[in-house]
Amino acid sequence: MDLVFSAFTVLLFAAVILAIEGAWLWWSGSHGGAAQRIARRLQLMAARADGSERVTILKQRRYSAQPVLDGWLRRTPHMDKLDRLLLQAGMDWTVARFGAMQGALLLAALWLPAMLGAPWMARLAALAAAAAGPALLLLQARERRMRKLEAQLPEVADFLGRALRAGHSFANVLQMVGNEMPEPTGSEFRMAYEEINYGVPMNEALHNLAARIPLTDLRYMVIAVLIQRESGGNLAELLDNVSAMVRARLKLMAQVRVFSAEGRMSAWILGLLPLGVMALMSLLNPGYVSVLWTDPYGEQLLWYAAGAMLTGVLWMRSVIRIRA
Repeated sequence: MDLVFSAFTVLLFAAVILAIEGAWLWWSGSHGGAAQRIARRLQLMAARADGSERVTILKQRRYSAQPVLDGWLRRTPHMDKLDRLLLQAGMDWTVARFGAMQGALLLAALWLPAMLGAPWMARLAALAAAAAGPALLLLQARERRMRKLEAQLPEVADFLGRALRAGHSFANVLQMVGNEMPEPTGSEFRMAYEEINYGVPMNEALHNLAARIPLTDLRYMVIAVLIQRESGGNLAELLDNVSAMVRARLKLMAQVRVFSAEGRMSAWILGLLPLGVMALMSLLNPGYVSVLWTDPYGEQLLWYAAGAMLTGVLWMRSVIRIRA
């Protein structure tokens, strides 16, 4: 009996270990780093069955999964600019999905304040927030991604120079950068390499890379590569010079941010202080503050205050915004 129980215990232990190992292998195969890299590559360059691929073999992004809606959006002005913003922000949304989300927010901003009986200024503020909020978030995501790309550019230039000195071709170097560099730089260079594999000329693939990443430093690097391909020269040394220039500019920009930190903090405090005081007074003494939106003169004062605050914020932004 003891032998049977011991054998059962050993087999149960082995079954649990094998189950845990199988679950781990399944998780790493479907959600691990290698699986995610493969999924991103397929999403970037392969045509999926649902038609929502990011880049097709025809190098044409889809604005919508529905062909009719896609054709209508392509005929609508400025949709290409919105699609370019989505691409530069690193979002896998289509133009149709972004427009649907924008429309849902606008409907909610029109319906919810009216149902709650909010004053008309609150309704106007909710409508303005719903109209401008998604665009501001998209621009913020794009700016954040561009900053990451800019910070990784010196390392990319050094990587390219070292690989070229080792004897690799430039196309292979692009593949190495796409595989070795972290996101978001890796995915952009992988896309350029895949375009070359699909038969796109090297010059056009580099121009597409510069169009997807509207950074001046990257354009300098692309121009240097294109000039070297036409006239010859030491491309590795040229890339080292570009890397040194980008590092010097980033260092200067960091110093500028340090020197302007006090001005930015003052802008935030002066911009948020009136709103915070008004919210606090609304909690402590609502009847005292409600005169601002119940009395005609109070409404005029609110409009004047909003205009003055907006003017002050824009003015302080222009003062502390220094481009190197």
